[in-house]
Amino acid sequence: MPVNMTRLANGMTVVSDQMPHLKSSAVGVWVNAGSRSEEANEHGISHLLEHMAFKGTETRSAVQIVEEIESVGGDVNASTGIENTSYFVRILEEDLPLAVDILGDILANSTFDEEELEREKQVIIQEIGAAYDMPEDRVFDHILEQAFPDQPLGRPILGTPETVQSFSSFDIDNYMATHYHGPNMILAAAGAVRHEDLVELGEKAFASFSMTPPKDLPIAHYRGGESRDVQKDLMEAQVVLGFEGRPFTDDNYYVAQLLAAIMGGGMSSRLFQEVREKRGLCYSIYTFHWGFVDSGLFGIHAATAAEHLEELMPVMIDELTRVIDDLTPAELNRARAQIKAGLLMGTESPSSRASQLSRQVVLYGRPRLLEEMEETVADVSVDDVKALAEKIFCHSVPTLSSVGPVRKLMRVDEVASRLGSTKPRT
Repeated sequence: MPVNMTRLANGMTVVSDQMPHLKSSAVGVWVNAGSRSEEANEHGISHLLEHMAFKGTETRSAVQIVEEIESVGGDVNASTGIENTSYFVRILEEDLPLAVDILGDILANSTFDEEELEREKQVIIQEIGAAYDMPEDRVFDHILEQAFPDQPLGRPILGTPETVQSFSSFDIDNYMATHYHGPNMILAAAGAVRHEDLVELGEKAFASFSMTPPKDLPIAHYRGGESRDVQKDLMEAQVVLGFEGRPFTDDNYYVAQLLAAIMGGGMSSRLFQEVREKRGLCYSIYTFHWGFVDSGLFGIHAATAAEHLEELMPVMIDELTRVIDDLTPAELNRARAQIKAGLLMGTESPSSRASQLSRQVVLYGRPRLLEEMEETVADVSVDDVKALAEKIFCHSVPTLSSVGPVRKLMRVDEVASRLGSTKPRT
């Protein structure tokens, strides 16, 4: 694939993957600043900024921004994450100049009008309320809060009603001035795009951003602990059991991804077969591994009825320890196939591919060839996965979060005892 990368004079990276068979492209700006970049008094400002970027610039009103994109059949959106914020447009080939111009405009020239700001604060406060009303969302906020307490990494991305209400246009300007600089930004595109055109458009649209180097993130410290949010009126209990994972750049990152696939990555996985299919102890169960720049979180999520909680956790723990002893080559090969398919399928979607490229530039300083990643996964052995499973499950302090009718759920100290791991500090 013709993947190209260029660094602009202001330090901004431009990366693209031309996909000749497509007539459309996905183009976006990825900024290496998210909720983890916030000071305590800035909690939620990354997400508020993402919303406000579409609320008007010096030359376009909020309505004009969306009308110009939708008048040519495109769409525009944005997303705030823990370690980055992205602004992206899906557009037809001939409308790439418009897409880049609008992206540059909303990031360089937003006015952050006070009336628009007050309206958007209320929208986000409603969004926070909606998330609180979703137990499956709340349980994931709690697991991060317990795994990384008193740290930006452990705080919910949306902020709180109090912090969101406190922000002014001046606060947003200051946050942008701290984090939105050329070296901290990536212009990425995939699909019907010529790299030299993208570079030329990027140089013009983002010329005002400075060469200021990025600010270092606060170091993550995984702690572990427990959050138990008892809600008797709910029919279903949401449970997440977590452990310290591996950073994106760690040699064992893909080993952890394979372990997650083996334990709960599909209907053939160990936890799905044992917990759901054979015993009927839950409606849903799956595993995940979130990699961050310098840490990670490996977790198991289960949704079940209150009467199954006492049996659920011992069965889960048995499966976590059993994989250390009897993992088979066939299971590892299935997990490899899942990851390979995911990598390849990601290249078939321009939006996924542009996001993939930007993430690779952040983590490795360059796009990684698919063959490199496939080789990395292929080199992982059964013994590698067993060794990491023992480190994660038996030597990492566990974290447990739950929401719903969870009074009968095993305590995190007993989870640690059964695994032979260290108990969380109280």
